[in-house]
Amino acid sequence: MTYATVDELKGRLDWDLDPDELRIATGALEDASDLAATYGREWPEETVPRLVRTLVLKAAARYMRNPNGYTQSRAGDETLAWSDIGRDAGTVYFTREEIRLLEELAGRKRGISSVVVSAWGTKRRPRDVGHVPVDYSPASPFPLFGDEVSPW
Repeated sequence: MTYATVDELKGRLDWDLDPDELRIATGALEDASDLAATYGREWPEETVPRLVRTLVLKAAARYMRNPNGYTQSRAGDETLAWSDIGRDAGTVYFTREEIRLLEELAGRKRGISSVVVSAWGTKRRPRDVGHVPVDYSPASPFPLFGDEVSPW
């Protein structure tokens, strides 16, 4: 399962791929698609969002341009350096921003949320809103709020 084709990847590269590079490109697209499914979700190939396809192509093209993950190259007086990408050097990877986009496309949101916690088997009865049960007077619960509409 790949979310993009080799022909689409060829359009993002500025050289013609030889047979070995075609094989590597196919693997890179598969790896990028697997990562997209991991960070996002598994989309059907025929209905994959356009942005997911774009992100897969970006990751595969990034890998094809620097498959060994070089961070610096020196020749005589000239030095060419790439940013240090750490443990992802030499692999297909997504940047933090790309991972965030994939999570959002999949409907996952990071952050803090609240969860209602209650004891097992308890049921909230609408008539008890704003009242506290009292042990010594089960017929009439003690009002907690001034009225049932507003708690204050």
